[in-house]
Amino acid sequence: MIIASAPTRLDFGGGWTDVPPYPEERGGFVCNLAIERRATVVWHTAPPAHGAEQSGPDPLIAAALRSAARRPGWAERVAATPTIELRSDFPVGAGLGGSSAAGVALAATCAVACGEQLTPAALAERSRATEVEELRVAGGFQDHYAAAFGGALGLTLGQTRHAEPLPLTQATRRCLEARLTLVYTGESRISAETITAVLDAYATREARVVAALDRMASLARDMAEALSSGDISSLGALMDEHWVHQQSLHPRITTPRIAALEATVRAAGAVGFKALGASGGGCVLVCSSIEQAPAVRAAAATLGEVLDWQVATDGVRVQVVSDDTDG
Repeated sequence: MIIASAPTRLDFGGGWTDVPPYPEERGGFVCNLAIERRATVVWHTAPPAHGAEQSGPDPLIAAALRSAARRPGWAERVAATPTIELRSDFPVGAGLGGSSAAGVALAATCAVACGEQLTPAALAERSRATEVEELRVAGGFQDHYAAAFGGALGLTLGQTRHAEPLPLTQATRRCLEARLTLVYTGESRISAETITAVLDAYATREARVVAALDRMASLARDMAEALSSGDISSLGALMDEHWVHQQSLHPRITTPRIAALEATVRAAGAVGFKALGASGGGCVLVCSSIEQAPAVRAAAATLGEVLDWQVATDGVRVQVVSDDTDG
Protein backbone atom coordinates (compact mmCIF):
# COMPACT_ATOMS: atom_id res chain seq x y z
CA MET A 1 0.00 0.00 0.00
CA ILE A 2 1.20 3.51 -0.85
CA ILE A 3 -0.17 6.56 0.95
CA ALA A 4 0.50 10.07 -0.37
CA SER A 5 -0.91 13.39 0.78
CA ALA A 6 -0.49 16.92 -0.54
CA PRO A 7 -1.53 20.25 0.98
CA THR A 8 -3.95 22.80 -0.38
CA ARG A 9 -3.05 26.49 -0.43
CA LEU A 10 -3.98 30.09 0.29
CA ASP A 11 -3.28 32.13 -2.85
CA PHE A 12 -2.30 35.57 -1.66
CA GLY A 13 -1.72 37.10 -5.06
CA GLY A 14 -0.99 36.61 -8.73
CA GLY A 15 -3.71 34.07 -9.47
CA TRP A 16 -4.75 34.12 -13.15
CA THR A 17 -1.22 35.25 -14.15
CA ASP A 18 -0.14 31.59 -13.97
CA VAL A 19 -2.66 30.55 -16.65
CA PRO A 20 -1.29 30.37 -20.22
CA PRO A 21 -0.80 32.27 -22.40
CA TYR A 22 -0.33 35.21 -20.00
CA PRO A 23 2.89 33.98 -18.29
CA GLU A 24 4.63 33.13 -21.57
CA GLU A 25 3.73 36.50 -23.06
CA ARG A 26 4.04 38.92 -20.12
CA GLY A 27 5.58 37.01 -17.22
CA GLY A 28 3.46 35.88 -14.28
CA PHE A 29 4.18 35.74 -10.57
CA VAL A 30 2.25 34.05 -7.78
CA CYS A 31 2.65 34.18 -4.00
CA ASN A 32 0.94 31.43 -2.02
CA LEU A 33 1.06 29.48 1.23
CA ALA A 34 0.45 25.75 1.66
CA ILE A 35 -1.89 24.74 4.48
CA GLU A 36 -2.61 21.56 6.42
CA ARG A 37 -5.85 20.78 4.66
CA ARG A 38 -4.77 17.85 2.51
CA ALA A 39 -5.80 15.56 -0.29
CA THR A 40 -4.77 11.98 0.48
CA VAL A 41 -4.40 9.09 -1.96
CA VAL A 42 -4.28 5.48 -0.76
CA TRP A 43 -3.03 2.96 -3.33
CA HIS A 44 -4.31 -0.52 -2.47
CA THR A 45 -2.79 -3.70 -3.86
CA ALA A 46 -5.48 -5.66 -2.02
CA PRO A 47 -9.20 -4.83 -1.77
CA PRO A 48 -9.63 -1.62 0.25
CA ALA A 49 -11.66 -1.06 3.35
CA HIS A 50 -15.40 -0.67 2.93
CA GLY A 51 -16.42 2.67 1.44
CA ALA A 52 -13.21 3.39 -0.48
CA GLU A 53 -13.53 5.44 -3.65
CA GLN A 54 -12.17 3.29 -6.46
CA SER A 55 -10.39 4.28 -9.63
CA GLY A 56 -13.23 3.73 -12.11
CA PRO A 57 -15.73 6.48 -11.23
CA ASP A 58 -13.24 9.27 -10.53
CA PRO A 59 -11.92 11.01 -13.66
CA LEU A 60 -8.85 12.42 -11.89
CA ILE A 61 -7.77 8.98 -10.69
CA ALA A 62 -8.45 7.43 -14.08
CA ALA A 63 -6.44 10.18 -15.80
CA ALA A 64 -3.45 9.70 -13.48
CA LEU A 65 -3.46 5.95 -14.12
CA ARG A 66 -3.66 6.41 -17.91
CA SER A 67 -0.74 8.81 -17.79
CA ALA A 68 1.32 6.54 -15.51
CA ALA A 69 0.68 3.46 -17.64
CA ARG A 70 2.62 5.06 -20.50
CA ARG A 71 5.75 5.56 -18.41
CA PRO A 72 8.76 3.24 -18.24
CA GLY A 73 8.59 0.76 -15.40
CA TRP A 74 4.82 0.58 -15.12
CA ALA A 75 4.28 -2.74 -16.91
CA GLU A 76 7.21 -4.36 -15.13
CA ARG A 77 6.39 -3.13 -11.61
CA VAL A 78 2.59 -2.87 -11.55
CA ALA A 79 1.11 -6.33 -11.98
CA ALA A 80 -2.55 -5.33 -11.81
CA THR A 81 -4.61 -2.17 -11.86
CA PRO A 82 -4.65 -0.88 -8.28
CA THR A 83 -7.67 0.23 -6.33
CA ILE A 84 -7.26 3.83 -5.28
CA GLU A 85 -8.97 5.65 -2.45
CA LEU A 86 -9.15 9.45 -2.49
CA ARG A 87 -9.77 11.40 0.73
CA SER A 88 -9.82 15.08 1.63
CA ASP A 89 -10.31 17.27 4.68
CA PHE A 90 -11.55 20.40 2.91
CA PRO A 91 -14.86 21.39 1.28
CA VAL A 92 -15.38 20.55 -2.37
CA GLY A 93 -15.15 23.66 -4.54
CA ALA A 94 -13.47 25.68 -1.81
CA GLY A 95 -11.02 27.48 -4.11
CA LEU A 96 -8.06 26.04 -2.18
CA GLY A 97 -6.54 24.11 -5.08
CA GLY A 98 -7.87 20.80 -3.83
CA SER A 99 -8.08 19.02 -7.18
CA SER A 100 -4.46 19.93 -7.91
CA ALA A 101 -3.40 18.71 -4.47
CA ALA A 102 -5.08 15.40 -5.29
CA GLY A 103 -3.34 15.38 -8.67
CA VAL A 104 0.08 15.88 -7.07
CA ALA A 105 -0.60 13.14 -4.51
CA LEU A 106 -1.65 10.82 -7.35
CA ALA A 107 1.47 11.70 -9.36
CA ALA A 108 3.65 10.95 -6.34
CA THR A 109 1.89 7.63 -5.74
CA CYS A 110 2.27 6.54 -9.35
CA ALA A 111 5.94 7.60 -9.37
CA VAL A 112 6.68 5.42 -6.35
CA ALA A 113 4.84 2.51 -7.96
CA CYS A 114 7.02 2.92 -11.08
CA GLY A 115 10.22 3.22 -9.05
CA GLU A 116 10.76 6.87 -9.99
CA GLN A 117 12.26 9.57 -7.80
CA LEU A 118 10.91 12.98 -8.81
CA THR A 119 11.68 16.46 -7.52
CA PRO A 120 8.80 18.62 -6.26
CA ALA A 121 8.97 20.68 -9.46
CA ALA A 122 8.78 17.55 -11.61
CA LEU A 123 5.77 16.30 -9.65
CA ALA A 124 4.04 19.67 -10.08
CA GLU A 125 4.71 19.70 -13.82
CA ARG A 126 3.53 16.10 -14.22
CA SER A 127 0.34 16.72 -12.28
CA ARG A 128 -0.46 19.79 -14.36
CA ALA A 129 0.37 17.96 -17.60
CA THR A 130 -2.08 15.20 -16.68
CA GLU A 131 -4.82 17.81 -16.24
CA VAL A 132 -4.08 19.26 -19.68
CA GLU A 133 -3.42 16.08 -21.65
CA GLU A 134 -5.91 13.71 -20.05
CA LEU A 135 -8.69 15.93 -18.72
CA ARG A 136 -8.35 18.86 -21.15
CA VAL A 137 -8.33 21.33 -18.26
CA ALA A 138 -6.19 24.28 -19.31
CA GLY A 139 -5.62 25.65 -15.83
CA GLY A 140 -2.71 27.33 -14.15
CA PHE A 141 0.43 26.07 -12.45
CA GLN A 142 0.39 27.55 -8.95
CA ASP A 143 -1.82 24.99 -7.20
CA HIS A 144 0.36 22.07 -8.33
CA TYR A 145 3.54 23.81 -7.16
CA ALA A 146 2.05 24.71 -3.77
CA ALA A 147 0.98 21.09 -3.23
CA ALA A 148 4.38 19.71 -4.26
CA PHE A 149 6.61 22.16 -2.36
CA GLY A 150 4.63 23.19 0.72
CA GLY A 151 5.49 26.26 2.79
CA ALA A 152 5.38 29.77 1.37
CA LEU A 153 6.23 30.06 -2.29
CA GLY A 154 7.10 32.71 -4.84
CA LEU A 155 6.50 31.26 -8.29
CA THR A 156 7.93 33.03 -11.32
CA LEU A 157 6.30 32.03 -14.60
CA GLY A 158 7.45 32.58 -18.16
CA GLN A 159 8.46 30.05 -20.78
CA THR A 160 9.49 27.94 -17.77
CA ARG A 161 8.63 27.99 -14.07
CA HIS A 162 10.90 28.81 -11.13
CA ALA A 163 9.70 28.16 -7.58
CA GLU A 164 11.43 30.00 -4.74
CA PRO A 165 10.54 28.86 -1.20
CA LEU A 166 10.07 31.94 0.96
CA PRO A 167 11.63 31.93 4.44
CA LEU A 168 9.12 31.97 7.28
CA THR A 169 10.22 32.16 10.87
CA GLN A 170 8.23 30.34 13.53
CA ALA A 171 7.03 33.73 14.75
CA THR A 172 5.78 34.64 11.28
CA ARG A 173 3.96 31.33 10.93
CA ARG A 174 2.22 31.85 14.26
CA CYS A 175 1.33 35.41 13.32
CA LEU A 176 -0.17 34.29 10.01
CA GLU A 177 -2.25 31.62 11.75
CA ALA A 178 -3.45 34.14 14.32
CA ARG A 179 -4.23 37.03 11.98
CA LEU A 180 -5.63 35.30 8.86
CA THR A 181 -9.17 33.91 9.01
CA LEU A 182 -10.26 31.39 6.38
CA VAL A 183 -13.98 31.40 5.64
CA TYR A 184 -15.95 29.00 3.42
CA THR A 185 -18.88 30.82 1.81
CA GLY A 186 -20.82 27.65 1.04
CA GLU A 187 -21.15 28.72 -2.59
CA SER A 188 -19.73 26.78 -5.51
CA ARG A 189 -16.78 28.21 -7.38
CA ILE A 190 -16.79 30.41 -10.46
CA SER A 191 -18.34 28.95 -13.60
CA ALA A 192 -16.35 27.70 -16.58
CA GLU A 193 -18.13 30.32 -18.69
CA THR A 194 -16.75 33.16 -16.56
CA ILE A 195 -13.22 31.75 -16.70
CA THR A 196 -13.51 31.51 -20.48
CA ALA A 197 -14.75 35.11 -20.62
CA VAL A 198 -11.70 36.36 -18.69
CA LEU A 199 -9.27 34.37 -20.85
CA ASP A 200 -11.00 35.56 -24.01
CA ALA A 201 -10.78 39.16 -22.81
CA TYR A 202 -7.05 38.73 -22.32
CA ALA A 203 -6.69 37.07 -25.72
CA THR A 204 -8.25 40.14 -27.38
CA ARG A 205 -6.01 42.37 -25.24
CA GLU A 206 -8.87 44.10 -23.48
CA ALA A 207 -7.05 46.93 -21.71
CA ARG A 208 -8.92 46.57 -18.42
CA VAL A 209 -8.06 42.88 -18.08
CA VAL A 210 -4.43 43.21 -19.18
CA ALA A 211 -3.83 46.08 -16.75
CA ALA A 212 -5.46 44.15 -13.90
CA LEU A 213 -3.36 41.04 -14.51
CA ASP A 214 -0.16 43.07 -14.76
CA ARG A 215 -0.90 44.78 -11.46
CA MET A 216 -1.86 41.51 -9.75
CA ALA A 217 1.51 39.99 -10.71
CA SER A 218 3.29 43.06 -9.35
CA LEU A 219 1.32 42.93 -6.10
CA ALA A 220 2.20 39.25 -5.71
CA ARG A 221 5.90 40.15 -5.83
CA ASP A 222 5.31 42.71 -3.09
CA MET A 223 3.43 40.08 -1.09
CA ALA A 224 6.39 37.71 -1.31
CA GLU A 225 8.62 40.42 0.13
CA ALA A 226 6.13 41.15 2.92
CA LEU A 227 5.87 37.46 3.81
CA SER A 228 9.63 36.98 3.83
CA SER A 229 10.06 39.92 6.20
CA GLY A 230 7.13 38.90 8.41
CA ASP A 231 5.18 42.09 7.63
CA ILE A 232 1.63 40.75 7.90
CA SER A 233 0.07 44.23 8.07
CA SER A 234 1.49 45.07 4.65
CA LEU A 235 0.32 41.68 3.39
CA GLY A 236 -3.23 42.57 4.45
CA ALA A 237 -3.12 45.92 2.66
CA LEU A 238 -1.79 44.22 -0.48
CA MET A 239 -4.62 41.67 -0.28
CA ASP A 240 -7.08 44.56 -0.34
CA GLU A 241 -5.62 46.12 -3.46
CA HIS A 242 -5.34 42.75 -5.16
CA TRP A 243 -9.03 42.09 -4.51
CA VAL A 244 -9.96 45.33 -6.26
CA HIS A 245 -8.09 44.28 -9.41
CA GLN A 246 -9.30 40.69 -9.15
CA GLN A 247 -12.91 41.86 -9.17
CA SER A 248 -12.27 44.05 -12.21
CA LEU A 249 -11.59 40.94 -14.31
CA HIS A 250 -15.28 40.01 -14.42
CA PRO A 251 -18.46 41.01 -12.51
CA ARG A 252 -19.13 37.41 -11.43
CA ILE A 253 -15.85 37.06 -9.55
CA THR A 254 -17.65 38.46 -6.53
CA THR A 255 -21.13 37.47 -5.35
CA PRO A 256 -23.72 39.01 -3.03
CA ARG A 257 -22.64 36.63 -0.27
CA ILE A 258 -18.96 37.49 -0.68
CA ALA A 259 -19.83 41.19 -0.65
CA ALA A 260 -21.90 40.76 2.50
CA LEU A 261 -19.08 38.82 4.17
CA GLU A 262 -16.61 41.54 3.28
CA ALA A 263 -18.81 44.28 4.73
CA THR A 264 -19.44 42.27 7.89
CA VAL A 265 -15.81 41.46 8.66
CA ARG A 266 -14.66 45.00 7.86
CA ALA A 267 -17.18 46.34 10.36
CA ALA A 268 -15.64 43.93 12.89
CA GLY A 269 -12.12 45.27 12.28
CA ALA A 270 -10.70 43.42 9.25
CA VAL A 271 -7.80 45.18 7.53
CA GLY A 272 -7.45 42.91 4.48
CA PHE A 273 -9.79 40.79 2.37
CA LYS A 274 -9.76 38.74 -0.81
CA ALA A 275 -11.51 35.74 -2.32
CA LEU A 276 -9.39 32.68 -2.99
CA GLY A 277 -8.99 30.85 -6.28
CA ALA A 278 -10.72 32.13 -9.37
CA SER A 279 -13.59 33.04 -7.01
CA GLY A 280 -17.32 33.36 -7.56
CA GLY A 281 -17.64 31.32 -4.37
CA GLY A 282 -15.48 28.96 -2.35
CA CYS A 283 -13.36 30.53 0.38
CA VAL A 284 -12.35 34.05 1.31
CA LEU A 285 -9.33 35.12 3.35
CA VAL A 286 -9.52 37.88 5.95
CA CYS A 287 -6.63 39.69 7.62
CA SER A 288 -7.01 41.40 10.98
CA SER A 289 -4.91 42.38 13.96
CA ILE A 290 -4.40 39.69 16.58
CA GLU A 291 -6.58 41.72 18.96
CA GLN A 292 -9.48 41.97 16.50
CA ALA A 293 -9.22 38.39 15.22
CA PRO A 294 -11.80 36.90 17.64
CA ALA A 295 -14.37 39.55 16.69
CA VAL A 296 -13.64 39.08 12.99
CA ARG A 297 -14.03 35.31 13.25
CA ALA A 298 -17.30 35.66 15.13
CA ALA A 299 -18.61 38.07 12.50
CA ALA A 300 -17.52 35.80 9.64
CA ALA A 301 -19.25 32.82 11.27
CA THR A 302 -22.62 34.56 10.86
CA LEU A 303 -22.36 34.28 7.07
CA GLY A 304 -19.97 31.39 6.42
CA GLU A 305 -18.02 28.53 7.94
CA VAL A 306 -14.73 29.49 9.61
CA LEU A 307 -12.15 26.82 8.79
CA ASP A 308 -9.23 26.10 11.10
CA TRP A 309 -5.88 25.93 9.33
CA GLN A 310 -2.14 25.73 9.95
CA VAL A 311 0.86 26.36 7.72
CA ALA A 312 2.02 23.22 5.91
CA THR A 313 5.80 23.45 6.12
CA ASP A 314 6.25 20.51 3.77
CA GLY A 315 4.57 19.54 0.53
CA VAL A 316 3.64 16.12 -0.75
CA ARG A 317 4.33 13.24 1.67
CA VAL A 318 4.63 9.60 0.64
CA GLN A 319 4.58 6.51 2.84
CA VAL A 320 4.93 2.89 1.72
CA VAL A 321 3.22 0.37 3.98
CA SER A 322 3.92 -3.36 3.93
CA ASP A 323 1.41 -5.37 1.88
CA ASP A 324 0.51 -7.54 4.86
CA THR A 325 -1.14 -4.51 6.48
CA ASP A 326 -3.07 -3.54 3.34
CA GLY A 327 -6.85 -3.51 3.40
